Amino acid sequence: MSAEKTSVTVVIPVYNEKDNISELLERTLKACRALGRAGRSWELILVDDGSRDGSSEILAEAARNNPGEIKALLLNRNYGQHNAILCGFGAAQGDILITLDADLQNPPEEIGNLVAKIDEGFDVVGSIRQDRQDALFRKVFSGIINMMVRKSTGVKLRDYGCMLRAYRRRVVDAMLSCRERHTFIPVLANLFAKRVTEIPVGHAERARGTSKYSVLNLINLQFDLLTCMTTAPLRILSWIGAGISALSIGFGALLLILRLVYGTEWAENGVFTLFAVVFFFIGAQFIALGLMGEYIGRIHADVRERPRYIVDRVVGETLGECQSAKVAMAHVARES
Repeated sequence: MSAEKTSVTVVIPVYNEKDNISELLERTLKACRALGRAGRSWELILVDDGSRDGSSEILAEAARNNPGEIKALLLNRNYGQHNAILCGFGAAQGDILITLDADLQNPPEEIGNLVAKIDEGFDVVGSIRQDRQDALFRKVFSGIINMMVRKSTGVKLRDYGCMLRAYRRRVVDAMLSCRERHTFIPVLANLFAKRVTEIPVGHAERARGTSKYSVLNLINLQFDLLTCMTTAPLRILSWIGAGISALSIGFGALLLILRLVYGTEWAENGVFTLFAVVFFFIGAQFIALGLMGEYIGRIHADVRERPRYIVDRVVGETLGECQSAKVAMAHVARES
């Protein structure tokens, strides 16, 4: 594509990862400085998502020790990984934006490869984790999520769960213009991207700390995915309801015939059959009400228009901001 060197912003959400931050910064800065030697301007934005283990103080210190390179955004509480990333996007100045998890399971050394792929003309570049080192239940949930997203969006990517991804600025700006409170960034980005691809990346076992996605969190993520992507579950429930109604009519006719042929003794006078039918319909109703409640709850959250996040402190300035400040000061000096 173009020979022009675009700028790069790396956004990393951090939540209770104090044991990984030192190595994370060392490896990420090394990868970013390699971009700088290749003629690209870059910045690293660290978003602390309400950590309670001292991570925020470590990030603030890193920003103070690396002026012009690191900015730390410290949120006042935990808002979730995707809201933290959107916060970082809002402060970013780069033409290409890279997201990376803080747990070091995905290598920061892949940043250059993602940028190179964007340079080929892609709007979004995802990554496929090779030889995944996760527990079995995480792999199962990941497979379910990937299948759901592929069927709902029609974009046939293999690994939506890996947050080591690259986005063009216009895609990020489009995402920032969306105001829904429950979102899944890789899916949302595909709505605005023309060319999407994936590259293989390495994957390591978590060396320190614990995963922030428990089984319950993964289940909640499934609901977020369902309700932010499609209304298909409600449509499916309508079809299931129609099918159950048709079957119940047929089943009622069959019970009537068997009662006439064999009498009431063949099924304990129909008591157990009645219980089975009633319980089945009660279960179906609860499922339907639960799904509708998920949609209504999200509508309620969006209508309230509460902020996605509140930034408690901002520590540090990136190189682009330092240069902009110098230009502004020089302009004021000329004016005076």
